[in-house]
Amino acid sequence: MNKVIELIRVSTEKQAGTDRAGIPAQREINRRTASIYSLQIVKTIEIVDVSGASVLLSPEMQELLREMKSPDIDGVLAKEFSRLMRPENFNDYALLQHFIDTRTILFLPDGPIDLSTKTGRLIGPIRAAMAGIERREILDRMLDAKESMRRAGKHPGGCNTLARGIGYTKKQGWHYTPEIEGVKLLFRLFLEGHQTYEQLAKTTGYARSSVPKLLKNPAYSGWMVYSEKRDSSPSGYVPRLGGRQGHRRKIARSLEETIRIKLPLQPIVSENDFAAVQAIIEQRRRTRAEVLANYPKQFIYNGFLLCADCGRPLYTHVGNTHGARAFYYYCGSKHPRYRKNHEGEGLPVCTNQHMRRDPLEAKISAILSKRIIDPQFLLPIVSDYLAHRDSYYRSGAIGDALGKRSEFLQKKRQRILETYIDGLMAKDERDAALQKVDVELNRITGMQPATEQPTIKAEDVIRAVSVLAEYPFFSRDDKRVLLKDLVPEISVYRGDIKGLILSVTADRDNSHRSRTVKLPSPVPRCR
Repeated sequence: MNKVIELIRVSTEKQAGTDRAGIPAQREINRRTASIYSLQIVKTIEIVDVSGASVLLSPEMQELLREMKSPDIDGVLAKEFSRLMRPENFNDYALLQHFIDTRTILFLPDGPIDLSTKTGRLIGPIRAAMAGIERREILDRMLDAKESMRRAGKHPGGCNTLARGIGYTKKQGWHYTPEIEGVKLLFRLFLEGHQTYEQLAKTTGYARSSVPKLLKNPAYSGWMVYSEKRDSSPSGYVPRLGGRQGHRRKIARSLEETIRIKLPLQPIVSENDFAAVQAIIEQRRRTRAEVLANYPKQFIYNGFLLCADCGRPLYTHVGNTHGARAFYYYCGSKHPRYRKNHEGEGLPVCTNQHMRRDPLEAKISAILSKRIIDPQFLLPIVSDYLAHRDSYYRSGAIGDALGKRSEFLQKKRQRILETYIDGLMAKDERDAALQKVDVELNRITGMQPATEQPTIKAEDVIRAVSVLAEYPFFSRDDKRVLLKDLVPEISVYRGDIKGLILSVTADRDNSHRSRTVKLPSPVPRCR
């Protein structure tokens, strides 16, 4: 009797509910299949709230792959092939290779599939492709149906996706909810001249970030405008931690795709007043952008600091302490935009704290202008690096570090685009932010280490850091230009510098053959 692992998967939490027959139906059919082929179910693995395109990300599937390596396991039992996977890209087919490597048979009601045989190698990918196409057809039908409802003047989603104070039900249709009174108050105050978002938030009880969004929503002038849509491409889907059901990114619609529906409601603000509000908001944005462009920058090391505890970039914050402005660096995991997701995904809580700007920047400047250029401090570090250079390059540590930084920059680039799509960033601000990210990405691409060792020597490092002797006399902009080339990353924790990476270029006979080496330097606490 063959020993098998039973696999049960449902795509959503609702399908796993006691009022649904998804899991019991799979279990019943699996029992019949086990009886037909004389199989002994030694373990059952249930995967809940995981799409067929993200099964490899789930810890349950990883557990199954580990169990398949056991010589006691002969196969995997499932109700249908789509319970195993619904691939969206060719990377998902790696799951089939695990069956081949472990000689595990997939048992289905219509017969077993041995992927290690010629027939299995043909049938397996075909069945996987069919399951993936079926998923795509389901998605397309769902999106098309929702699009038809929008163009018909109906709402295809839940009320939580509608503007505050506006509701929709099949029975009642479009209607206002009691929350609309707060929105009316918001528009009235704004048109009366109370145009400070912070004050409006306190008066209306809304979050400060919600105020401009509400003021810019055309639904309150009587028009429901769909200027965005869900990205239906494979790259548009963003699963949550562990492969759990996530969301599809929003992308801008073209002018031809934009849907404008006249709502059967009495507008709370006339179209002329709404246009006046938009003009005021745009003028405020331009004025603020001009002020910020000419306002002296308050931080030197923003963009170069990482949290030594969780590895996230450090953000800046300007607060008010006892009536005086206070400047801080803090870990990105504590930013309101990411804190909810960070906690919801069960990630460890970062123990770093807000750090005052002046003491931290003074310590960093002291290390760069004094400690790093001190031969007695630097030479032992360089000598240790050169002594272990062979193992350091063979271990791939440099490539891993650059790869992680490149991955972070790619995610940052995506966040910038999403912020622009959400209407929280102007086009010129978007272009400037993307340019900064692309410049660093191009620089990192050129720093990818070759398998050949770089011809770096101690004098290369000494010569590279010698320019830091005049660091205290540089302007902020000059310091940042130098930091981009020489010190791309500094790790800090609770006001102390825990690590610093130097980018040292060894220029020899031919400049076009020079290589850039990232030299990690342990930095003791600066007293």
